[in-house]
Amino acid sequence: MTELTCDLLVVGGGMGGVAAALAGVRSGLDVVMSEEHRWLGGQLTTQAVPPDEHPWIEWTGANRSYRQLRELIRARYRRRPLVGAAATDPELNPGSCWVSRLGCEPAEAAAAIETQLEPFVAAGVLRILRRHVARSVAVDADSIRAVELAHLGGGEATVVSARYVLDATEEGDLLPLAGCEYAIGGEGRAVTGEPDNTDEPDPSCQQAITWCFALEHRPGEDHTIARPAEYGFWRNHRASFWPGPQLGWETQEPETGRPLRRPLFGGGQDLWTFRRIRYGGHYPPGWTTDVTVVNWPQVDYWRAPVVDVTPEERRAALDGAEELSRSFLHWLQVDAPRPDGGTGWPGLRPVPDVLGTGDGFAQRHYTREGRRIQALTVVRQQDVGVVPAGPTERATEVADSVGVGSYRIDLHPSTCGRGYVDVPSWPFQIPLGMLIPVRLRNLLAAGKSAGTTHVTNGCFRLHPVEWSLGEAAGAIAAFSVRRDVEPAQVHAGGSLLQEFLGRLDQLGVQRRWPEEVARQAR
Repeated sequence: MTELTCDLLVVGGGMGGVAAALAGVRSGLDVVMSEEHRWLGGQLTTQAVPPDEHPWIEWTGANRSYRQLRELIRARYRRRPLVGAAATDPELNPGSCWVSRLGCEPAEAAAAIETQLEPFVAAGVLRILRRHVARSVAVDADSIRAVELAHLGGGEATVVSARYVLDATEEGDLLPLAGCEYAIGGEGRAVTGEPDNTDEPDPSCQQAITWCFALEHRPGEDHTIARPAEYGFWRNHRASFWPGPQLGWETQEPETGRPLRRPLFGGGQDLWTFRRIRYGGHYPPGWTTDVTVVNWPQVDYWRAPVVDVTPEERRAALDGAEELSRSFLHWLQVDAPRPDGGTGWPGLRPVPDVLGTGDGFAQRHYTREGRRIQALTVVRQQDVGVVPAGPTERATEVADSVGVGSYRIDLHPSTCGRGYVDVPSWPFQIPLGMLIPVRLRNLLAAGKSAGTTHVTNGCFRLHPVEWSLGEAAGAIAAFSVRRDVEPAQVHAGGSLLQEFLGRLDQLGVQRRWPEEVARQAR
């Protein structure tokens, strides 16, 4: 067994974990970061989800470090033989998709993250343990003493002792291991006062997971995959809250619940351009094809939760999610009705290289919701949402803001049989208190495990917000080490808080929205 000592341990190398590690090393800490997969970047890379961002992203509403990552991604595409307007576009959208201003290939995003971290790895102040997951946590007197990390490849375990430990995992893996108080699923309307929470507390009510995959279209060729074992089931399955069969064109409009049909091809807001990550029109004729990511309602798996269930139940749910995605691919290739009256596009081909896998399916399922710490501050729907009981002109302003974010409260269908919950929200601030547990003194949330509710998770779970959560967590850990104080003391206010907020300003953290944006609901 290997033993390591550091100032800061970041468990999880997703968007929040990378941002936390960067904040730590840029503040002079010795940092160890662990990650379950080979790639860093979480939902942007291993889960294959192009960045979901707000409409002002090109000029406001993001930290300097996040903007640096976006430019590193674009710089990689500028090495390619771009043609026309793409060759000189400062706001190049590699996929020319309509859900994101930066539809990019996960492989390129993963490489850009490596570029961003490399100077610190080379200097020896950042050590990255890939293919490692937390196995146990040693806690003394409400403080984490050490975390044991198991090597998924069968190598020896590593025990890391650190001044501060950050949970940047996708599902809040450290929380039960450390005995940290947390919530999972719906808390119940009476508990949170939120109009769109569950009727009663329901830990099993968790948002659907999705196993994404990448496709290109090669007309005239046949790339039909073998019929999945559960294809017959999915071909006929229809949830009670869903307007059509799971494998079908009829889905649900999130905002209204009305039936919605989008064509696969046809331009405009079709499914092909929805999450396209490579646009062939940016390149010389014949140089490449379009590539799109299938992260569409038809592949949302809501039949069973994956968090706080038995290992057997979790494995069955993950297998079910992947089987659903493979069944949908087979349906697209064989049985999907075409506008010309025929069925199927056999030329649809999974693209392995952009996802770093052998079959064109993502390295991991897309996780929307996990465990959430019981935090000093829990952000509720009333704080950010456009609801009768909430603010009428803007989100609640917070004195301890450590970042900003903006996204609709977007809850995908859940494992308790609820359809979409989609509520407009105001551009919001991120309170420091949502990173700090109510009891544990040196554990911080650095991503989806922060202090949201089942409802507000829906607007805090996206790429730039998760990055901001992680950067703030890394920064408060560094500040606490340097000033020999605890995060809760900083949160209490006074000169310590003002000094810390000044440090965030130095790091290029945006803590407030311009007034003309703050009052624009989405």
